[in-house]
Amino acid sequence: RSITRSYYRNSVGGLLVFDITNRRSFEHVKDWLEEAKMHVQPFQIVFLLVGHKCDLMSQREVTREEAEKLSSDCGMKYIETSAKDATNVEESFTILTRDIYELVKKGEISIQDGWEGVKSGFVPNVVHSSEEAVKPRRQCIC
Repeated sequence: RSITRSYYRNSVGGLLVFDITNRRSFEHVKDWLEEAKMHVQPFQIVFLLVGHKCDLMSQREVTREEAEKLSSDCGMKYIETSAKDATNVEESFTILTRDIYELVKKGEISIQDGWEGVKSGFVPNVVHSSEEAVKPRRQCIC
């Protein structure tokens, strides 16, 4: 239990990932959500439900509608991804980051004593994609 507790310590966001080709993984989502919430109390954590392996549509065991209903019931957004063809992988992190940032701006998530989930300091106005972040910069040759 102490390892589990330290795993969640100072977490602000989390991806709950299940395999759309494996119904049993989907059936465990609520358990994973409750476990995570239990270990971050009294702090708030933002979750995004991720249906993984969307490139394997012919093997699908969980419908998009089922996953969207579960995510809605649990108060989170839903996205489908594929690591194989990079579908929505970066987008899932961008959505989670933006949701956290919006809650910080609204004051629903704030800096609190004894918690290092959100730190004070520079907060950029724009979220850039990773491709943009590593793009070579033009330099003046003068």
